[in-house]
Amino acid sequence: MTQANSIAHAADAPYFSPPSISDFFPPELLFAGTPFAITRITLVQLLATALIVALILLGTRRMRVVPGRLQSVMELGFGFIREQIAYQVLGEKDGKRFLPLLTAMFFTIMALNLTGVIPFLNIPGTSVAGAPLVFALTAYVAFVYAGIRRHGVGHFLKNSLVPSGVPKALIPIIAVVELISVFIARPVSLFLRLLLNMIVGHLMLVLFFSATNFFFFSFNWLTPLAAGTLTLGLAFTLFEVFVALLQAYVFTILTAVYIQLAVAEEH
Repeated sequence: MTQANSIAHAADAPYFSPPSISDFFPPELLFAGTPFAITRITLVQLLATALIVALILLGTRRMRVVPGRLQSVMELGFGFIREQIAYQVLGEKDGKRFLPLLTAMFFTIMALNLTGVIPFLNIPGTSVAGAPLVFALTAYVAFVYAGIRRHGVGHFLKNSLVPSGVPKALIPIIAVVELISVFIARPVSLFLRLLLNMIVGHLMLVLFFSATNFFFFSFNWLTPLAAGTLTLGLAFTLFEVFVALLQAYVFTILTAVYIQLAVAEEH
């Protein structure tokens, strides 16, 4: 093979394009340059939200004693959140008060997470900071509101910052630690847990399927490797479905736990 042919063959060889952080900063599609700019991820978020709202409305529009399939699924989901999260953590009285918030939070996070494994969408709506930040701030406002509503501002702050039984000499130190733990670490941990899990999951899926494409269309001796990366990609897709559901559950139950701690008499 001549040098010219070798260069031409190298130029025609498939190029492996690994996933990068640029996947989460797609170009603006509509209203570019304005605060209302819409990207591919924004469209995914809007579509997922509209779909979950439509499913809930359809499933609860005509409730029957003998439920149909969609109504059965909705009742199963609502019942799970009510019994396993709201009532179990908050008790029946407070659980009823915060059940709409917890239900909306669970279903919305779940829908946005699952877009990462849906063909032609292929990116989680919670893999950019905006959505996890909104959910974390909502949880933050909810537990602060619940505490102030139950105890008043002064008693809520005292209950949150100064646990019972702390020696007076240690109160300033403990108060600072509790301030960071309750009012900073809680929302930040909710935000980062959801965001980073979805980012990593997307990058892993793109890596496996990009490698499959590269190996399959590469030189013949690399083609068998495509079967391995494809198998890993499909297995990780199932794992991502599990993670999407798990993260929705963890976020929602932690929100309920923080509300319960806020309304409790003493920590």
